[in-house]
Amino acid sequence: MSERIIIVGGVAGGASVATRLRRLNEDAAITMYEAGPYISFANCGLPYYVGQTIPDRENLFVSTPEDMRDDFNIDVQVNSKVTAIDPAAKTITVQTTNGTKTDSYDKLILSIGASPVVPHFPGLAEADNVFTVRTVPDVDKITAYINQHSPRHATVVGGGFIGLEMVENLRERGLNVTLVEATPQVMPNLDFEMVQFLHEHLALNNVDVRLNTKLEAFADNGHTLQLADGEGLETDLVILAIGVKPNSQLAQDAGINTNERGFISVNKHFETNLPDVYAIGDVISVENAITKQTVSIPLAGPANRQGRYLADYLAGFDRQNPAVLGTSVAKVFALTTASTGANERQLKAANIDYQVIHLHPNSSAGYYPGAAPIELKVLFAPDGDILGAQAVGTKGVAKRIDIISTAIRFHAKVAELADIEVAYAPPYASAKDPVNFAGYMAGDLQDNLVATIQWNEVDALLANDAYFLDVRNPDELLAEPALDNAVNIPRSEIRDHLSELPKDQPIYVYCAAGLRGYNVVRILVQHGFEAINLDGGLKTYRTAKYQLSRPEKAPIKSAANKTVESAPAQPVDQVELDACGLQCPGPILKVKNAMQELADGQQLKVTASDFGFYKDIGAWAKATDNTILSNEIQGDKVVATVQKGLENTVCPTDNPKTEPVATAKTNEEGTTIVVFDGDFDKAIASLIIAQGAAAMGQPVTMFFTFWGLNVIKKSGVKLHKKGFAKMFDMALPHGAQKLPLSKLNLLGAGRSMMKKLMHNNNVDQLDTMLQKAQDAGVKMVACTMSMDLMGVQKEELIDGIEFGGVAAYLGDARQRNTSLFI
Repeated sequence: MSERIIIVGGVAGGASVATRLRRLNEDAAITMYEAGPYISFANCGLPYYVGQTIPDRENLFVSTPEDMRDDFNIDVQVNSKVTAIDPAAKTITVQTTNGTKTDSYDKLILSIGASPVVPHFPGLAEADNVFTVRTVPDVDKITAYINQHSPRHATVVGGGFIGLEMVENLRERGLNVTLVEATPQVMPNLDFEMVQFLHEHLALNNVDVRLNTKLEAFADNGHTLQLADGEGLETDLVILAIGVKPNSQLAQDAGINTNERGFISVNKHFETNLPDVYAIGDVISVENAITKQTVSIPLAGPANRQGRYLADYLAGFDRQNPAVLGTSVAKVFALTTASTGANERQLKAANIDYQVIHLHPNSSAGYYPGAAPIELKVLFAPDGDILGAQAVGTKGVAKRIDIISTAIRFHAKVAELADIEVAYAPPYASAKDPVNFAGYMAGDLQDNLVATIQWNEVDALLANDAYFLDVRNPDELLAEPALDNAVNIPRSEIRDHLSELPKDQPIYVYCAAGLRGYNVVRILVQHGFEAINLDGGLKTYRTAKYQLSRPEKAPIKSAANKTVESAPAQPVDQVELDACGLQCPGPILKVKNAMQELADGQQLKVTASDFGFYKDIGAWAKATDNTILSNEIQGDKVVATVQKGLENTVCPTDNPKTEPVATAKTNEEGTTIVVFDGDFDKAIASLIIAQGAAAMGQPVTMFFTFWGLNVIKKSGVKLHKKGFAKMFDMALPHGAQKLPLSKLNLLGAGRSMMKKLMHNNNVDQLDTMLQKAQDAGVKMVACTMSMDLMGVQKEELIDGIEFGGVAAYLGDARQRNTSLFI
């Protein structure tokens, strides 16, 4: 008599085990019971059917009962829910459309999956517009609701895979969308600085993202959401994508062991604690390949593989369920995000030591059209084991994560990523692939050729007055300002300024993306400096510090109306510039060079593949007195039109992905004062002017350099100095009370006379003037270069002083209409 095998549940796991069993065992009697109407459909394609990217509903179905019967001789019973298991009698109870029946088994396989989490929100029972996304009937209801009610606004609750895919596809249907997420970030598989690329991209696509926001209740039949912050959010349609829970009640009722979250516990051969009962797919717990912890990873790939391996085991092969890396990929508008292995949160929870590298390479050769940046993060153990990787970009993202996932599976060390041979041609990759670069960088860390700090260490170092060296070109500072008090020396000039750098403290080096910073660190270390590179450069730090803001108004037109508009005729005076494939600062430098060739009033239309260019071009235009006419996200590109010079009238646009048009910022009423001299009377004059300007509501910056530093010295502070610093210390006055007059000083008698006259005429003394000026908001900056030359230390200067170089002064002077030199 043939063996009778019953499979409960279809889709990925159930269909895979059924068909593989038949290929291995022609004699077995295989029956599949499916509670719903469909046995095998594309779960992952459901959001794209809602968005009409998949227009034909039939394309969602992978196999039908008829296919299974004709091709595999498998008896499939749909709309047949298994309600009970009797392990002693080895029977199941089935509820069908025709009533209840029992069936017996020799082997029972549970592929009963998971269901959306739907908390018991107050008011949910009365809601008529709330849906989940798990099955074909679910999306049938959503599409029917959209077609019948023409909603204008949708709210998606939950920022995981399904939530983000629904956000995109509802935007594609023309709806305004709010995303409500209870935690500080979407996509929990990513670390915060990596998911910030998604946060920013969602905002660019006019999604109202509400992080750290909990849904508490429904009102108005689901058309008002009561949020934990007290807001009542009005909406037409709600998608709950909070997560999934295992459909394990059937198993639990039969005495099958589950973990604390309800997932069925199985061994390496998918066996439960009941004889001849097995389980696969989203309903079971699995081992995390990195942390070795028991977890649930509801992904289609592992479910399919588990079905195949269980069939092999039942057919006599010693096949085991491998630990799972959780490799995944998702599309979020123009971006792709992918990950494999563990993230930092998981590694910390498992007490696993790790190191991190961030890099921002191109997807292919930068000189070949179509290259785009990839944001890549790799985590690895001190011994070189690869622990995980994350990537975000528009092209080539999944390929790189797949390579690293394969390397982890076959136990490669992180430095060995440098040796992976990647198929190379300019349209597809670079001669040094991003994966190779990751290997090079990790190898340098392991060989102690470079030390790094991470983005989340920067603020504390800045607060402690650490020495930061910005090695970017001056033009880059116009688009992305330097860190507070950082010294700017371009990489190409660093060897000419070694004498200006401190050897008594660490130098924290940074550039835009990390590569130039690394090169400078190598130079400095070999010249005896302690130098440390900012991993991932300013791009990683700034992105991690990105702050979401709510859309000021609803988009005029959805990104997804999919109407093809005729291209406007190109103005005669417009020049097009392709900056695709260039990483920061490449696009800005290319714009600068192109603008130099234009006459006032001419326009430059720039296309870039780096989304960072979207904000960079606006900042650059303001700093250089040029005008942004439009700034748009078009698919996976940034397209900006810049007019040379200032323009009061700008071209209107109704593109919802267009940055509000703004002209360059003109100099505002304000004053900058360079205090070069250290004479008592000149210091008084400068402070009287500064206080007067501040009293009129103007911004004021005082830049103290060379002898002017004596004005802002504290009285009575004596430090141990050597060499020229000691000579300057002995020769120069210590504080405002000791400054000489420029004329008639008379060995200090003139100064004393001046002080008495000031007292008699109710004029504040110089140290009081300094304090009042600061209280009035006057910004005082000490020139760090002059301090170094004259041996002046920060401890000698009065409180409230900022430290900077010429760039700090020029940055303020550019925005003021009055500059004085005293």
